Amino acid sequence: MGTEVEPRVFSRADRAAYRQKVRTSLDVFAQMLSEARFDFELPMTGLEIELNLVDERAEPAMRNAEVLAAIADPSFQTELGQFNIEINVAPRRLAGDGFTGFEEQVRASLNAADTKAREVGARLVMIGILPTLRREHLTFQSLSANPRYALLNEQIFAARGEDLTIAIDGVERLATTADTVAPEAACTSTQFHLQVSPDDFAAYWNSAQAIAGVQVALGANSPYLFGKELWQETRIPLFEQSTDTRSEEIKAQGVRPRVWFGERWITSVFDLFEENVRFFPALLPICEAEDPAQTLARGDIPKLAELRLHNGTIYRWNRPVYDVVHDRPHLRVENRVLPAGPTVVDIIANGAFYFGLVRALADAERPVWSQMSFSAAEENFHKAACDGINAQQFWPGLGYLPATELVLRRLLPMAYQGLDAWGVAADERDRLLAIIQQRCLTVRNGASWQVETVRRLEERDALDRSEALHTMLSLYIDHMHTNTPVHEWPT
Repeated sequence: MGTEVEPRVFSRADRAAYRQKVRTSLDVFAQMLSEARFDFELPMTGLEIELNLVDERAEPAMRNAEVLAAIADPSFQTELGQFNIEINVAPRRLAGDGFTGFEEQVRASLNAADTKAREVGARLVMIGILPTLRREHLTFQSLSANPRYALLNEQIFAARGEDLTIAIDGVERLATTADTVAPEAACTSTQFHLQVSPDDFAAYWNSAQAIAGVQVALGANSPYLFGKELWQETRIPLFEQSTDTRSEEIKAQGVRPRVWFGERWITSVFDLFEENVRFFPALLPICEAEDPAQTLARGDIPKLAELRLHNGTIYRWNRPVYDVVHDRPHLRVENRVLPAGPTVVDIIANGAFYFGLVRALADAERPVWSQMSFSAAEENFHKAACDGINAQQFWPGLGYLPATELVLRRLLPMAYQGLDAWGVAADERDRLLAIIQQRCLTVRNGASWQVETVRRLEERDALDRSEALHTMLSLYIDHMHTNTPVHEWPT
């Protein structure tokens, strides 16, 4: 959804033309897959981190336009809410010291950006949901000024025909409504990108789906919303509900949601784009001038703009990406399951675990998805979002067991093997995966630290919930800047 769009009203003719253009693009994409036109010999990885802005009181700061002007760095961009920005980190290879390169680049960029943000009264925070958010912070007026966000909001509610209902049963219960998509802005994520060949795409996407649950269990960092303690990764149900275009009756008919885990293992990347076209009506039916069939016929690479825009309005937790860089097309798996934070080194350790594990699973002689139902993977995902690092997970040959035990017994050794296959330096591999190991041994991640700290402030210092959340967030920001892994933070 990074595509720039202008305010407009869509006609029935626009929608018909767009549907035809998307179907044509899908046919062209299929032809490109059959002709092996993709760049994959030297696979690159990428990283995006969505950030929150707060003021000196740890309240949301609706200043992203001012902050971006002060930062003046094109790698930082707007996000949905005025209290959000995003950093897009330049892609790189993992071999050798690639992870250290990511870590140093992100730390330097964030430190410089935070210094600039302070000049306009804001600070940057990497966290899944800002704990000090209140309902009044999430209104139409809090959306970023970019017209694409207002247009997306308008189209989602036109499709839905009624206000959103947000209901989350966790430690406490939240039930509220919203008349805009602004609650989606509360969800700030980390996204890992992995370039793969067309032949390998299905194996990597299936692997990513199989481990989505354990990723969330280890990385949960979003236990509070509107002052209530809900799921350990509340961002998951909130994102699923805040962009739902379906009324209750449409849900009852089995229509798929736009925030979607999926419903089956795949055999080709084409499966996912074909599902997009078959199941989901257009939200933004904007046609470009290019005729992709003619472009391909004359030997050039089509942008497939309509297919890409449509894909950008379907929020799979592991999303397929088609892109063209330097006139060479490539495919990526975009892993979107993790929240932002708590520290840069925690994010990079999460990346090492993910990239290593999916490589090992994709290379395995007997695929895990041949031994595990897709519904079990989806159950793992939502169970992990609810219970975090204490979640039970299912794994073939082991049955149900704690996520921490699954990682220590089975998955961490596989991640080591996968990083070796990528050519990652041994000292990098050991340093980063040791963080994952210690997170499991201490049973401490961002969400559990937040909850422990708030409960201590409420019980020991007799603070009310609002005061405790503000104090906790201030402590969190201080620890975040030390780059000490969250399992070592004091409570």
